Parts: sequence; C-alpha cells; structure tokens
Amino acid sequence: MKTRRTAGIAASAIAAALVLAACGGSGDDGGNGSGDGGEGEGAGGGIVSVNTNEPQNPLIPTHTNENGGGKVITQLFAGLVYYDADGEVHNEVAESIETEDNQTFTITLEDGWTFSDGSPVTANSFVDAWNYGALASNAQNNSYFFESIEGFSYEEDSELTGLEVQDDLTFTVTLNQPESDFPMRLGYSAYYPLPESAFEDMEAFGENPIGNGPYMMDGEGAWDHGNSISLVPNPEYAGDREPQNGGVEFVIYDNEDSMYNDLLSDNIDIVDNIPASAFATFEEELGDRATNEPAATIQVLNVPEYLDQYAGEAGHLRRQAISMAINREEITEAIFNGSRTPAVDFTSPVIDGWTEDVPGNEVLEYAPDEAADLWQQAEEIEPWGDEPILIATNTDSDHQAWVEAACNSIRSALDVECQMDGYPTFQEFLDDRDNEAVRGIYRGGWLGDYPTLSNFLAPIYTEGAGSNDMGYANEEFEQLVSQANAAETPEEANELLIQAQGVLFEDLPGIPLWYQNTTGGHSTLVDNVEFSWNGDPILYPVTKQE
Repeated sequence: MKTRRTAGIAASAIAAALVLAACGGSGDDGGNGSGDGGEGEGAGGGIVSVNTNEPQNPLIPTHTNENGGGKVITQLFAGLVYYDADGEVHNEVAESIETEDNQTFTITLEDGWTFSDGSPVTANSFVDAWNYGALASNAQNNSYFFESIEGFSYEEDSELTGLEVQDDLTFTVTLNQPESDFPMRLGYSAYYPLPESAFEDMEAFGENPIGNGPYMMDGEGAWDHGNSISLVPNPEYAGDREPQNGGVEFVIYDNEDSMYNDLLSDNIDIVDNIPASAFATFEEELGDRATNEPAATIQVLNVPEYLDQYAGEAGHLRRQAISMAINREEITEAIFNGSRTPAVDFTSPVIDGWTEDVPGNEVLEYAPDEAADLWQQAEEIEPWGDEPILIATNTDSDHQAWVEAACNSIRSALDVECQMDGYPTFQEFLDDRDNEAVRGIYRGGWLGDYPTLSNFLAPIYTEGAGSNDMGYANEEFEQLVSQANAAETPEEANELLIQAQGVLFEDLPGIPLWYQNTTGGHSTLVDNVEFSWNGDPILYPVTKQE
C-alpha cells in the first residue's frame, strides 16, 4: 500500500503564486514525482483504462462541474497553471502572473502553445473563453468563478470589463477587490482557454472538444455515451505533463462491484473508488497496488431550500436533529472500514488552515437523546406527518450501504421512518437535482478544485454559485467570504473563513458527514500510478506496455 501523504497541502504559498514565473518552464522538475520524465526505461505505448461516470454535460470547461466530466476535461486542456500531486502550483501556459496590489494581474503566456488542431493559444483564447463562461445567457455551471472579475453580472449579459488583451501573449485581469489567492485558482477547469472554432458551434464542440492539454479526443465518436471516452496523446502539447503512455480510455461503469472485479482480473488499469464491499479486503488483495490516503474530499447531506418541511424554525430544528441522529463514527468504521473520517467542518483537513475548532460544529456530534428532543420541539411547531425522511442518491455508484446505515441511525434516534430515494443513474440524479425535483435531502460531495479552504465554501454556499444546488443564501456568510478573499495573508483569510463556517453551522444548508480518503488501486499492467491531492488519478506519467 502507498504511504499516506502529509496532511498539509502547500496552499500556504500564496505569495509565491504571485511570482509564478519561477515555477514552471520545460526545464522545471516540479511535477508530481511520478514516472521517469521521458521516454526512458519503463515507458510504453499501451492504452491506460480508468473508471469514470457518464459526464452530465457537454465537455466544455466553463460548464463541466462534476467528477465524470472533470476527469476528462483536465486531460484535454492546459490552464495557466496546474497542480501537482501535493497541490503545489506550477506554471503551464503562463510564463508569469504578476501583480503589485493583488487586484490587477498581468498574465504573460509562453510563446509556442497551440491547440490540437494547430491553431495558436493566445491571450484571446483565455479572454474569449472566460467571457463566454461569464455571460448570463450562456448559463454555464462555472460562471461563479468569474464573479470576482470587474463587469461580471448574474442578472444580465455583461462583458468582463476587467479583462483586457494587451497583445497576443499578454492580458490583464482586474478584480472588484484585492484577492491574494486569485492565481491559485487559475488551474481550475473554468479558466481553461478555448480555440476560435469552439464559438462556431459550442454544442458540437462539447461533444468532441479541441484542447491544448496532454491528450486529445481520439477522433469522431471518441465519446461513446454510456460506455467509454477515448483519448490519445496530443502531439501539439507544449507543457510538462507529457504522456508516457499511448492514451487513456475512460470506462463508464454503473456497478462498482463489477468495476472492482475487473481491476482484480486486470481488465481495467486504474480505479479511484473502491466499493464498500471490498473495503476490508482490497489492501490485502492488491498489496502495493492499493492506495488508501487522505484527499481533499468531503461527503455531505444537502438540504434543498425549496422543501417546506425543512424551512422556518421547525425546519431548522429538524436539520439539527437529523445531523445529531447520525452516528458518523459507527458508519465510517462499519461501512468504510476506517477509510472515512467523521467531519468536524465543511472543508478538508488536508488543506492548509484547516482546524477542528469551528463554532457550532457540536451539531455534528452523535447525540441521539438531544436529537430526539430537537425533533419533538419541531413537532410542537409544525407536525412532520406520516411521510418518511428521504435521502436521495444515485444507485449506480456505491452509496446505498452508507445511506441505509444513516437511515437506520436516524430511524433509531428519532423514531421516524427514513428511506433511501434511489436514482438508477448519476445522470438522472443530477438532472432532478438541477431541476429542483429531488423530494428530500440528498447526497452531496465536494472534491477540491484548487487547494484552499475557500474552495470548499464559496462555490457551494454563495448565492448564485454554480454548485449551490440547494438555493442557499446568507448575507453574513457572503460578507465573511468576501472579506476573506480580500485578506492580505492566508492566516487572516482562514480566520474569516472559520467564522463563515460558523454561519453555515447555524443554518445547516448542508450536513457534513465525513472526509473521504482516496481508496483506489491499479492493475499489474501499469506502473507510475499516483493519485493527486484531491483524489483524482494523475494519468500522464502512467506507463503500460503495448
């Protein structure tokens, strides 16, 4: 089994992010430490197979905000910066990102980058892509990530006036206020560039995108919906993440036990989510091919604001009661064999600045008697009725066991029926979630986009944010997040974000459950396998003989 990474991700180097010119370049060895860095001994031309889900949306960087599509997007595109296995920031397309005031940034691109169709990557490639993602009429899921830039509007189409092209390789970004961690965000997919051809037919582009990353789509029909997505190395790629294999095939599974059996028989090369049925045995069965290490991932139960039974004073009491009725310690041991850790906040302990001392987090403690009392107080205000408490999730992944265990815990403490509301596919679940059609509280998870505490809070709980699927809004929370963004030091920012979490614990728009380890493994056919700080497999260094 791989050794566990140190808990502290290098997000503290925000000041260093402002002078990223020293971080990248083709001669820099600041990659993830995997592989041999070239076509040396052990490299091979085999196709590496990896598990995934069917992407919910077309593969457009400003629209893809779920894990199935995200795994693919990060292979097809290169951003201004990228994150290595430990969350360190390295330049990719950017030659430098400079600022004197943390509000106006001058971004200079390395010369010579092209998309896989041969067209050049220019300053306009970024500015046009960001403007497309920000326009209200385009309804892009990741539009929130442009909120900080001058000119952004949720209400109407408005060009990002804070973006200005200086020349083919230089553009400036002016924010609404100083934000010291802005450069760290720029490795997230929302900030990827787009070629001019994308804007001719964005729907067609999303089916077969043209990027500038280490891989490209393997021709027409590379995305076989419901089955697989095939990528091959991009010969035009100019960065440090040069593929050491002959390509990647993402295999779409609807049953994780079948996926794990395929791993045991070398029918799939890399799996990043071991099913619950194998938690007790996978490390012994896979030996040094098993991975069980902390990752920047958290599981929650989200509470939609449109559900009347969770509104008002009675609804607030019910949220608290359900949280305190869940025996997180017992579930993480019995179901997950210790590969999950009960949550004490809304973020992740592998991110710099994390603390367990967050005001209000006692609501996460298992206290069945107090939970029952809170539920009874709610009943006196507004009776629940005969309907069961519903917990919604997709059933094509391995969530049934813990949802049923959580329901058992809730049922025992509150003497109220609790049931899983299952969706056959992740796609159906996401569609109902996005259409506000889910009938109860529902499973939610967050895998870090960039290594800061803010990334676990603002994109999910800020009003209008692309991942705020609950419809939550709280002005005090948003003011604290805004103040944190403007803070001069990471330490000041993190103190404000801890206060912001205190607001979340008062409202409970989501109920944190546990932090999730990366539990994965690889076949006997591949080498140089490593998982990143957020749990995704790092694919370009993986070698496999043909």
